[in-house]
Amino acid sequence: MIRIAIVDDHAMVRAGLRQFFADQPDFQVVAEAVNGRDALDIVRQGEVDVMVMDISMPDHSGVDALVAIKARAPDLPVLILSGFAEVHYATTLLRQGASGYLNKDCDPEDIVKAIRTVHRGRKYITPGVAELLADGLGDDADKPLHTQLSERELQVFLRLARGETVGHIATSMSLSVKTVSTYRTRVMEKMRLESNSDLTYYGLKNGLIQ
Repeated sequence: MIRIAIVDDHAMVRAGLRQFFADQPDFQVVAEAVNGRDALDIVRQGEVDVMVMDISMPDHSGVDALVAIKARAPDLPVLILSGFAEVHYATTLLRQGASGYLNKDCDPEDIVKAIRTVHRGRKYITPGVAELLADGLGDDADKPLHTQLSERELQVFLRLARGETVGHIATSMSLSVKTVSTYRTRVMEKMRLESNSDLTYYGLKNGLIQ
């Protein structure tokens, strides 16, 4: 039996997944959460085999949660099920430890296949993601600017783009204000932007924030 945790801030999504998974003889939904902070609580209990998680959630996003989850439970497969197209986040999150990335518009059978694949300790790579990974081996000049960011820089970028202050980010990420400011400077340099408004515009234009 594969014990599954569903992490999504939309009750209808969780209910739909729970009902669909109930039809699978080897699936059992054992926990649900509405944000990344609650997802971490589930991980601490240690009774989950696969976590299916969205990345766009309030109060500790899925991006932040993935980093924290992999730090605490590096062997726990985390399957990202997102409303964002693969091109926006897939390769970045796979580099950060996600076991697979699916868009919510995918065929439900793909989710079943993905869960069974990551439960066996393998990555679930769709043809679209495989193409993105292959393209990533090419010229850096062809890559979106945000793909050059490190794990921490991406976290800071997304928070700044959503309008969070440096002080709030520092508190949320347990970092000093000086450290967050340094990350902000690096983000601006790598992305060739000059203000937080530029970050927000970039995030909206590229579908990284809603």
